[in-house]
Amino acid sequence: MERRLRTLFREVLRAFIIVVAMAAPQVAAAAFTADEASRFIEPPYSLGEEFAEGSWELVNLDGRVAGYGFASVPRAPLPGFSGVPINLFVQVTAEGRFIDVDLIEHNEPIFVSGLGEAPFREFVSQYKGHSITDTLVVGVPYGASSEGSSLVYLDGVTKATASVRIAHESILGAAFSVAREKMQGVGASSAARPDLTYEEDLTWDDLVEQGLASRRIVTNAELQQAYAGTIWKDDDPEAVGDPDGVYLDLWVVDIGPPAIAKAVLASSTLRELQNFREVSEHDEPILLIEAGRHGLIGDAFVRNTSPDLIAAEQGGLPIALRDADFLIDLKPDVPSGTALVLRTDRRLGFNPIDEWTLSVRAIREHGSFQPEIGTIDFTIPHQTDERFFVVDRPPDPPPVWLQAVQNRSTDLAALGVGLAGLFILLGPNMRAFAGHRHFSTFRLVVLAVMTGFVGWWGQGQLSVATPLGVTRAVAEQKSLAFLLYDPFSLLIWVATIVAFFFWGRAVFCGWLCPFGAMQEFTAKLARLLRLPEIDVPDRYDRILSKLKYVVLAIMVGAALFAPGLNDRLIEIEPFKTAVTTYFVREWYYVAYAVGLLVLSMFVFKGFCRYLCPLGAVMAIGGMLRMRKWIDRRVECGTPCQLCKVKCSYNAIAKDGRIEYDECFGCLDCVAIYDDAERCVPLVLAAKGRKRALKPSTTTEPVAAT
Repeated sequence: MERRLRTLFREVLRAFIIVVAMAAPQVAAAAFTADEASRFIEPPYSLGEEFAEGSWELVNLDGRVAGYGFASVPRAPLPGFSGVPINLFVQVTAEGRFIDVDLIEHNEPIFVSGLGEAPFREFVSQYKGHSITDTLVVGVPYGASSEGSSLVYLDGVTKATASVRIAHESILGAAFSVAREKMQGVGASSAARPDLTYEEDLTWDDLVEQGLASRRIVTNAELQQAYAGTIWKDDDPEAVGDPDGVYLDLWVVDIGPPAIAKAVLASSTLRELQNFREVSEHDEPILLIEAGRHGLIGDAFVRNTSPDLIAAEQGGLPIALRDADFLIDLKPDVPSGTALVLRTDRRLGFNPIDEWTLSVRAIREHGSFQPEIGTIDFTIPHQTDERFFVVDRPPDPPPVWLQAVQNRSTDLAALGVGLAGLFILLGPNMRAFAGHRHFSTFRLVVLAVMTGFVGWWGQGQLSVATPLGVTRAVAEQKSLAFLLYDPFSLLIWVATIVAFFFWGRAVFCGWLCPFGAMQEFTAKLARLLRLPEIDVPDRYDRILSKLKYVVLAIMVGAALFAPGLNDRLIEIEPFKTAVTTYFVREWYYVAYAVGLLVLSMFVFKGFCRYLCPLGAVMAIGGMLRMRKWIDRRVECGTPCQLCKVKCSYNAIAKDGRIEYDECFGCLDCVAIYDDAERCVPLVLAAKGRKRALKPSTTTEPVAAT
């Protein structure tokens, strides 16, 4: 027997060493370089100047800055499921549209050696063509169909919900960081269009008083001041000779809203504007009235084209303006001057309810032969009140945690009901539950549900990766939000932690662990096949049971000081192979997982008892237990040893005490406790009562006392 145990211990230790050897230390990744970034750039773009760590301009074929490429980690270092940020290379146009998203580096356990990187790369490829202003949501529409919704749904990756949501948050966080820095907040506002049904009686004075008509006056003296100290300072005789004269007297009015248009335009022009709207429903008409000598247009101006002396911008981005090309008659009370209606397409990003700026250019020429040109821009800000518009506000996407809950609401409800029912059965009614004649059958049903529903279907197999990720996040003072991305597993974690206070580790290790359930089924199969079961002697069991704490300590150290190492060490857990990928992986991972199940046929749940780092976490968490929840009698252990002999986990000491750190809550000892036919103290007590009740056969009288 001892030789078999030594052989078993040697084989377990060898398996541990092999897994550790596969986890060769990885060299810390260097900073993301321009050469590495260039691999992701495709024509017509090329890598331009670096403007921040891991961030470059994207240059078009003509040399213009057409967009930006940047690594996500320097801008949005959100910890991944393993505690290490996912690094992605994001490319966007100058207008904020995704050119592409590529995976640089990650340590997500499910993709490292589980599903492989292909599903991850497929996920991030979905961003191409979308705008950072789109309301992007990972998952599927909740409730009604997504038709007509402004939400854009991205297909997630089954079995990797948390990882892809973290990647999604990283991409958007980095993109908005660049938008604020280089695009000056593109996409921060809601789209608006004129409300054609809104009516309000307004006069020109009302428009001026309410700021609906903006004005900028530039005198000749101001113009001269702008050109002071340049070669063009004397190239405008009229400005030099008449400093009090008006160079620019400009009014700006957005006449898209009918109520405003009626206040400034004559009836004939209103009709023409109506026709204009019918033809160009997405164009916003802007009325300019200029009473100075600038005149708004130059000699080279061509109708129905972009004006050469006028420009506009909003949010740091240019607004495309074109001549609306119709004649304009103004109302009598409106200032006279050169009137011009320009138009801009709202679909290109112009938002009339947000402030925008019009620029009018002054031009001077110096010299008669190949003259030198000097330009000065005068600006005028304008904004139209929101009451004149219909505002299409994109729906705020629900928080990430709520999206995840909505996508799995049915599974969560079923899991919640099941957990509540299990807690009730293990609570005040535990002894009756354990003593029920169908208890064994019910337990097998629960274990089957844990394997099929919680494990394979729900992907709710807990892993030591979660507490390790939490440890690293806390040590680095980072967010624990990644826990919310997988609510199904989180609910099991919550139930497990609550159970610590009442049952220690027993609820999870004995009832809720899918791989633990698989081991129990293989043990049942072995008994049906009449295979021998190895009863590990106490002195070896005590040594082996400490091994899981050694494994956990190594993994905690790696999480803090060598995170890349844990990508391999995590394979000590066979959960990814047996549960997440349904045993569809490289042969050596499958062989390891199957080997542990075979081991359980001979050493009952040997992996759980001796090697599982998550079991070590659960045993430590079990220290929160506030009560001894398994009843004992004074005869337990002295002299009765029946429960100890029957305990497959060797969790009962010789003196009858329950060693709760190793108790898996199978309830076998609880069932024996009230069984009058198996519990030795009850059997002896029953025999004693029978002897006391048996009639005396003596013929001698009983002496009086």
